[in-house]
Amino acid sequence: MSSVHSCARALARWQRPRGLQHAWRLQNPSSNAFSTSSVLAGNRAIVYNSNGDPARVLSAFSFPELPPPPPNTVNIRVLLAPINPADINVVEGVYPAKPEPDVSLSQIKDHPLFVGGNEGLGKVMDVGEGVVSLRKDDWVIMTKAQSGTWSSAKNVGSSDVLKVHKQGLSEAQAATITVNPPTAYNMLHDFAQLVEGDWIVQNGANSAVGQAVIQIAAAKGYKTINFIRNRDNVELLKQHLELLGATHVVTYDELSGKSLKTRVKTWTGGKDIRLGLNCVSGKTTTLMARLLGNNAHLVSYGAMSKEPLSLPTSLFIFKNLTCHGFWQSRWYSDKPLEQRQELLEQLTALMRDGKLRGPDHEILTIGGMESDISASEKIQDLVARLGQGMYGKKVLLRIEETA
Repeated sequence: MSSVHSCARALARWQRPRGLQHAWRLQNPSSNAFSTSSVLAGNRAIVYNSNGDPARVLSAFSFPELPPPPPNTVNIRVLLAPINPADINVVEGVYPAKPEPDVSLSQIKDHPLFVGGNEGLGKVMDVGEGVVSLRKDDWVIMTKAQSGTWSSAKNVGSSDVLKVHKQGLSEAQAATITVNPPTAYNMLHDFAQLVEGDWIVQNGANSAVGQAVIQIAAAKGYKTINFIRNRDNVELLKQHLELLGATHVVTYDELSGKSLKTRVKTWTGGKDIRLGLNCVSGKTTTLMARLLGNNAHLVSYGAMSKEPLSLPTSLFIFKNLTCHGFWQSRWYSDKPLEQRQELLEQLTALMRDGKLRGPDHEILTIGGMESDISASEKIQDLVARLGQGMYGKKVLLRIEETA
């Protein structure tokens, strides 16, 4: 855009009454970034009104302070909210779970606004009538899918959050405890009845879930064979995973070699491998599945290769292989509150004991004094770089109240 065009648009905005700025940008078909709301509004969210490239459709949107919470709800201040790969897929419109528009933020009926983010840590600011399990200043995490956590504040149902006892936990640990650690924990516990000394194989071992699998398995006394993609610094990555508790770390190139099966047999002492975890699919998972023993379980929770999962019929006939799919969002929707709370307590106990680390991360702060235009540019630049694989760490958003 030319500087003349930019100045002209800025002048046009300045000449419009402040209250009409939201509506003008929402109706302006030439712009994907539609929020130029006043910084004086009190809160801010990262929103979109149509699916597409997150670097184009995401914008910052300021909105007023929340009214008192209705019965059976609480108002929370969102302290930290991760940007997960699935969150990007939701914005793109390619993820199975579809969010509902945020009615309170939707300014015009034909232009609903969706707030990004599924996971995050909140602090209770106000409690509605009928809520007995939560009080002001409690920490809570979201268990309702697509909660819209990329916001400075939200009103949520009391049944859609779980209380987190903050002692011994960092904000980053609590903010990232809803998706990856429980996925790892449940896959280790819900399919094969493992005992100390049993063996597990997994691909995508350097992913957030993979690293949680390594740590939880080590805490339980399970042994793991972990597959990763080859890279320039592969030895450093192997050392990192071994420090977390990995028994063996192997590249996919080694998986394709003829000698690996003999090495695995030596490592396990001939003991059957009872559980395989797959987030890659494609040819490497076919090869990994051949390492599984009799009556084993292969659990798939992703397909990062974007290739189908193809398995030899012989594994089902002669080894009695059982295959499963796992989706943590479904687990939350199927389980009662008591079971969800029990899972949270198991995970936080591991964290407090130093057996489950939070992810390597950095925090991106959207400052309260920034304009929506500046905040929009910051978030668009971030997701563009995430899409190019330019981050090796988990990114957590801290969205401040507007000044």
